[in-house]
Amino acid sequence: MAQADTPASPSKPFSFGRLVPLLVLVAGLVVFFALGLQRYISFEALRENREVLLTWVQQKGILAGLIYIVVYAVAVAFSLPGGAVMSIAGGFLFGTLWGSIYILIGATLGATALFIIAKTALGDVLRAKAGPWLQKMEAGFQENALSYLLVLRLVPLFPFFVVNLVPAFLGVSLVTYVLGTFFGIIPGVVVFASVGAGLGSIFDAGEAFSASGILTPQILTALIGLAVLALIPVVYKKIKARSA
Repeated sequence: MAQADTPASPSKPFSFGRLVPLLVLVAGLVVFFALGLQRYISFEALRENREVLLTWVQQKGILAGLIYIVVYAVAVAFSLPGGAVMSIAGGFLFGTLWGSIYILIGATLGATALFIIAKTALGDVLRAKAGPWLQKMEAGFQENALSYLLVLRLVPLFPFFVVNLVPAFLGVSLVTYVLGTFFGIIPGVVVFASVGAGLGSIFDAGEAFSASGILTPQILTALIGLAVLALIPVVYKKIKARSA
């Protein structure tokens, strides 16, 4: 009597449980706008609550910094708007040095959380369905992943959340992603924190403030110069490969 063939099971079955963290992020973003919470992330809100916030920071000390880090990380992980306001607020509340440190930690933690969620929920599935073109792009990116990440972080051509997500779909390792994010955002973080540290004088003068003028031609030139330096290893590899 012949035995019935046993159907082969897929090697990597897709689990909808992997989508839960991503769905939570999407739900959080919807709730954020539904409740109108975006109105609290503004320079006007910062101006109106200035004394309360500064007094709270003075009373709570390091705890205030830790809370700020958590709030910043959550905002980045959920891709909430107002990143520039949050960064400038860090400098305003804690000064250039500590503001930069807190922003750097919060941004790196939030970006890493979003990277892990996107890579776990969608990265493998997207690569499996996209075909050879994505694999070719992935291979090219991974060859110089750290250099490319530094360039993407240094030059503000794309929104922060886009740069958080793209490496997750290109198979970048977690260590490379964290290093590229941490070191790549340092110059921009210091710029925004230093601007925030001087925001009090603008409030005292009763002047309006906008983040649009922060990235002056001089600052952009400096950031592009750093990005060019980050590309030197890529250029060197290509020249060396051609001469071999």
